[in-house]
Amino acid sequence: MDYKTLKIDREGGVEWLTLNRPDNMNTLDPVMKDELWHYFDRLYTDRSVRVVVMRGAGRMFCAGLDLTQTSVSDRKPGERISPDDGMVSQRKVSEIVIRMRRCPQPIIALVHGAAAGGGFAMALAADIRIAAEGTKMNAAFIKLGLSACDMGVSYFLPRLVGVSVASELMLTGRFIHADRALATGLVSEVVPKDKLEETARGYVADMLRTSPLGLKLTKDCLNHAVDAGSLEAAIAIEDRNQILCVQSPNFVEGVAAFLEKREPRYT
Repeated sequence: MDYKTLKIDREGGVEWLTLNRPDNMNTLDPVMKDELWHYFDRLYTDRSVRVVVMRGAGRMFCAGLDLTQTSVSDRKPGERISPDDGMVSQRKVSEIVIRMRRCPQPIIALVHGAAAGGGFAMALAADIRIAAEGTKMNAAFIKLGLSACDMGVSYFLPRLVGVSVASELMLTGRFIHADRALATGLVSEVVPKDKLEETARGYVADMLRTSPLGLKLTKDCLNHAVDAGSLEAAIAIEDRNQILCVQSPNFVEGVAAFLEKREPRYT
């Protein structure tokens, strides 16, 4: 697909996904919402892509919804939107993060400048977040007369930073800055902005050293284990994954490479 708001750079099994509306702070307009929906949906069955690195062009990651390109901007004071129309519009954005979690490829988010509202939600939906120095993030929805519970934020944030910090950020709309994001476990690293890509490449290289099936099943199992009702439920998924991996020729290659002290040659 020839995307208008996304830039895709392919390097072997890695896709570098860039939100490409720098003049508009990479805000989510109707076109970008549709293209992100399509992009992550396509990944679900694309086995040639093993890892995705997501970033924003220009001076920030994503400032959230483009308020100049919504039905709200055309509404008069007191005018109401029908629940049916509202749900259609809402699902166009909420389904983006669902597809981010559903696709089997690990997603590394490189966050710089600001990640607000929907941009914050997409950063949370990634598997790994690396922040540039000076980055700030917030659940901006509540500052617009909405609930802060949007696009999966109420699901992801307390699981990452705990209920108390999540409550603080969501009930106030306050920004969390890079240093505190690192201290609370919201991001894995904080690096200078010009080191973001280099840092991401280290994570990508480690992921590409794993077997394709093992990498995909690890993301899948982590997603299920976070919500598992018991240790036994989590272990049941883990056992399934290991039996599937053992049947792959890549398991034999992985053991051989370990014993021979060389890099594995996975297929």
